[in-house]
Amino acid sequence: MAGLEGMEPSRQHGSATAARWSPAVEDEQALKALELYGNPAEADVPLPSRPESAATARRLAQVVILRQWGLGPRMTEDAVLLVSELVGNAVRHTGARVFGLRMLRRRGWIRIEVRDPSRGLPCLMPVQELDLSGRGLFLVDKLADRWGVDLLPRGKTTWFEMRVAER
Repeated sequence: MAGLEGMEPSRQHGSATAARWSPAVEDEQALKALELYGNPAEADVPLPSRPESAATARRLAQVVILRQWGLGPRMTEDAVLLVSELVGNAVRHTGARVFGLRMLRRRGWIRIEVRDPSRGLPCLMPVQELDLSGRGLFLVDKLADRWGVDLLPRGKTTWFEMRVAER
Protein backbone atom coordinates (compact mmCIF):
# COMPACT_ATOMS: atom_id res chain seq x y z
CA MET A 1 0.00 0.00 0.00
CA ALA A 2 1.29 3.40 -0.94
CA GLY A 3 2.88 5.54 1.71
CA LEU A 4 2.56 3.16 4.64
CA GLU A 5 6.27 3.07 5.41
CA GLY A 6 7.06 3.21 9.10
CA MET A 7 3.69 1.87 10.20
CA GLU A 8 3.27 -1.04 12.56
CA PRO A 9 1.92 -4.46 11.49
CA SER A 10 -1.67 -4.77 10.37
CA ARG A 11 -4.84 -5.35 12.39
CA GLN A 12 -8.32 -6.55 11.50
CA HIS A 13 -11.18 -4.08 11.01
CA GLY A 14 -14.26 -5.87 9.84
CA SER A 15 -13.16 -7.88 6.84
CA ALA A 16 -10.51 -5.35 5.79
CA THR A 17 -6.92 -5.34 6.96
CA ALA A 18 -5.60 -1.92 7.93
CA ALA A 19 -2.19 -0.75 9.10
CA ARG A 20 -1.64 0.06 12.78
CA TRP A 21 -0.69 3.69 13.30
CA SER A 22 0.25 5.59 16.42
CA PRO A 23 -0.85 9.25 16.52
CA ALA A 24 1.81 10.33 19.02
CA VAL A 25 4.68 9.15 16.79
CA GLU A 26 4.13 11.75 14.06
CA ASP A 27 2.64 14.54 16.17
CA GLU A 28 5.54 16.98 15.85
CA GLN A 29 5.97 16.28 12.13
CA ALA A 30 2.23 16.75 11.65
CA LEU A 31 2.34 20.23 13.14
CA LYS A 32 5.31 21.10 10.91
CA ALA A 33 3.42 19.85 7.83
CA LEU A 34 0.43 22.01 8.76
CA GLU A 35 2.70 25.04 9.09
CA LEU A 36 4.49 24.35 5.81
CA TYR A 37 1.60 23.31 3.52
CA GLY A 38 -1.49 24.89 5.06
CA ASN A 39 -4.64 23.57 6.67
CA PRO A 40 -6.77 21.27 4.47
CA ALA A 41 -9.75 22.01 6.74
CA GLU A 42 -9.59 25.67 5.65
CA ALA A 43 -8.71 25.40 1.95
CA ASP A 44 -7.58 22.96 -0.72
CA VAL A 45 -3.91 22.14 0.00
CA PRO A 46 -1.85 21.49 -3.14
CA LEU A 47 0.81 18.78 -2.78
CA PRO A 48 3.36 17.54 -5.32
CA SER A 49 2.36 14.29 -7.00
CA ARG A 50 5.20 12.21 -5.56
CA PRO A 51 5.07 9.07 -3.39
CA GLU A 52 6.50 10.93 -0.38
CA SER A 53 3.46 13.25 -0.43
CA ALA A 54 1.42 10.40 1.06
CA ALA A 55 3.32 10.91 4.34
CA THR A 56 2.61 14.65 4.25
CA ALA A 57 -1.08 14.07 3.55
CA ARG A 58 -1.27 11.56 6.43
CA ARG A 59 0.35 14.07 8.78
CA LEU A 60 -2.05 16.81 7.73
CA ALA A 61 -5.04 14.51 8.23
CA GLN A 62 -3.72 13.44 11.62
CA VAL A 63 -3.28 16.94 12.99
CA VAL A 64 -6.68 18.11 11.74
CA ILE A 65 -8.63 15.08 12.96
CA LEU A 66 -6.93 14.67 16.34
CA ARG A 67 -6.03 18.21 17.36
CA GLN A 68 -8.37 20.52 15.48
CA TRP A 69 -11.49 18.36 15.42
CA GLY A 70 -10.75 16.50 18.66
CA LEU A 71 -11.75 13.08 17.33
CA GLY A 72 -10.39 9.82 18.68
CA PRO A 73 -7.33 7.78 17.72
CA ARG A 74 -9.39 5.00 16.08
CA MET A 75 -11.19 7.43 13.75
CA THR A 76 -7.87 9.14 13.05
CA GLU A 77 -6.11 5.86 12.31
CA ASP A 78 -8.74 4.74 9.81
CA ALA A 79 -9.04 8.13 8.11
CA VAL A 80 -5.26 8.48 7.82
CA LEU A 81 -5.02 5.06 6.16
CA LEU A 82 -7.72 6.01 3.65
CA VAL A 83 -6.05 9.35 2.91
CA SER A 84 -2.89 7.43 2.11
CA GLU A 85 -4.79 5.16 -0.26
CA LEU A 86 -6.48 8.01 -2.16
CA VAL A 87 -3.20 9.91 -2.42
CA GLY A 88 -1.43 6.76 -3.62
CA ASN A 89 -4.01 6.38 -6.39
CA ALA A 90 -3.68 10.03 -7.41
CA VAL A 91 0.12 9.77 -7.53
CA ARG A 92 0.29 6.42 -9.35
CA HIS A 93 -2.57 6.66 -11.81
CA THR A 94 -3.21 10.26 -12.87
CA GLY A 95 0.05 11.60 -14.29
CA ALA A 96 -0.62 14.85 -12.44
CA ARG A 97 2.13 17.14 -11.19
CA VAL A 98 0.01 18.28 -8.23
CA PHE A 99 -3.05 17.01 -6.36
CA GLY A 100 -5.19 18.74 -3.75
CA LEU A 101 -6.20 17.61 -0.27
CA ARG A 102 -9.32 19.00 1.41
CA MET A 103 -10.99 18.02 4.69
CA LEU A 104 -14.49 18.99 5.74
CA ARG A 105 -16.49 18.43 8.89
CA ARG A 106 -20.18 18.79 9.41
CA ARG A 107 -22.43 17.51 12.16
CA GLY A 108 -22.03 13.76 12.40
CA TRP A 109 -19.58 13.40 9.45
CA ILE A 110 -16.09 14.04 8.21
CA ARG A 111 -15.32 14.18 4.50
CA ILE A 112 -11.86 13.96 2.96
CA GLU A 113 -11.25 14.79 -0.70
CA VAL A 114 -8.32 14.28 -3.04
CA ARG A 115 -8.56 16.37 -6.21
CA ASP A 116 -6.51 15.70 -9.35
CA PRO A 117 -6.59 16.86 -12.99
CA SER A 118 -7.36 13.41 -14.47
CA ARG A 119 -10.90 12.51 -15.49
CA GLY A 120 -10.03 8.80 -15.39
CA LEU A 121 -12.31 7.09 -12.87
CA PRO A 122 -10.90 4.86 -10.14
CA CYS A 123 -12.16 1.29 -10.22
CA LEU A 124 -12.99 -0.91 -7.23
CA MET A 125 -11.43 -4.26 -8.09
CA PRO A 126 -12.03 -7.63 -6.43
CA VAL A 127 -9.20 -8.37 -4.01
CA GLN A 128 -7.74 -11.76 -3.19
CA GLU A 129 -6.08 -12.47 0.15
CA LEU A 130 -2.59 -12.80 -1.32
CA ASP A 131 -2.77 -9.75 -3.62
CA LEU A 132 0.17 -7.41 -3.05
CA SER A 133 -1.44 -4.34 -4.64
CA GLY A 134 -4.83 -3.07 -5.71
CA ARG A 135 -6.27 -2.90 -2.20
CA GLY A 136 -6.64 0.90 -1.97
CA LEU A 137 -10.28 1.32 -2.96
CA PHE A 138 -11.12 -2.00 -1.31
CA LEU A 139 -9.97 -0.50 2.00
CA VAL A 140 -11.81 2.75 1.31
CA ASP A 141 -14.96 0.75 0.55
CA LYS A 142 -14.64 -1.28 3.77
CA LEU A 143 -13.62 1.42 6.23
CA ALA A 144 -15.51 4.50 4.99
CA ASP A 145 -19.25 4.86 5.44
CA ARG A 146 -19.49 6.15 1.88
CA TRP A 147 -17.17 7.22 -0.89
CA GLY A 148 -17.34 8.36 -4.47
CA VAL A 149 -15.94 10.41 -7.31
CA ASP A 150 -17.16 13.80 -8.54
CA LEU A 151 -16.15 14.69 -12.08
CA LEU A 152 -15.05 18.29 -12.52
CA PRO A 153 -14.64 20.33 -15.72
CA ARG A 154 -10.89 19.68 -15.39
CA GLY A 155 -10.34 16.55 -13.35
CA LYS A 156 -12.08 14.83 -10.49
CA THR A 157 -12.44 14.68 -6.75
CA THR A 158 -12.26 11.28 -5.09
CA TRP A 159 -13.71 11.44 -1.59
CA PHE A 160 -14.77 9.41 1.40
CA GLU A 161 -16.98 10.17 4.39
CA MET A 162 -17.02 8.68 7.86
CA ARG A 163 -19.66 9.02 10.55
CA VAL A 164 -18.61 10.81 13.71
CA ALA A 165 -20.27 10.20 17.06
CA GLU A 166 -21.16 13.64 18.42
CA ARG A 167 -20.50 14.13 22.13
